[in-house]
Amino acid sequence: MNLDWAWLNRNLEMIGGLLVEHVILALVPVVLAFVISLPLGYLVFKTGKPANVLLAILGVIYSIPSLALFVLMPLVLGTQILNPVNIAAALAVYSIALLVRSVVDGLRSVPPSVQQSASAMGYGTFRRLWGVDLPLAMPVIFAGLRVVTVSNIALVTVATLVGSGALGKLFDLGFGSYFYTPIIVALVLTLALALIADGLILLLQRGSLPWLRRRVAA
Repeated sequence: MNLDWAWLNRNLEMIGGLLVEHVILALVPVVLAFVISLPLGYLVFKTGKPANVLLAILGVIYSIPSLALFVLMPLVLGTQILNPVNIAAALAVYSIALLVRSVVDGLRSVPPSVQQSASAMGYGTFRRLWGVDLPLAMPVIFAGLRVVTVSNIALVTVATLVGSGALGKLFDLGFGSYFYTPIIVALVLTLALALIADGLILLLQRGSLPWLRRRVAA
């Protein structure tokens, strides 16, 4: 199971291209989903009790097997089966389904006493949302963002079954020829990418929520 360094050196350009493709396919849907999920999650939160029904529906969507969703996307979007847009769209759906719940859970975690104090100080609905509710909800939202990001990085490899998959193509190459070097390379790069992305989000959380960092340190 040792690495074939000669194969690795010969295919560095190909591996680098697959790594860049993997990053794009995994992270672009996360960014889009984050932008969409903040207002959508707020709207779901404001529905009150019906929010639980809507969250249950999103949970069902998130439970759809990734391969089935990858195959379904060309029918919905009218694209070709090998178009990488299908993968990005499917991962965006998964990301939204999970991030909306994180936004709702985050907003629900804001103490009512804090909301009442903000309202007593003259904060309107939107000012309180951006100045009080959302900042206090962000730790929960960031936790969901970390889960979504790492999940997407892993799910991209599954797309190799429909002709895409970025680093997942190395798994296909390795298993198809009983050659373990591409498999090891794909495993290491996928794991490293997930750890780096998770670490960057954690750094972003600590940088954007300094009060949380001080509270943890205390």
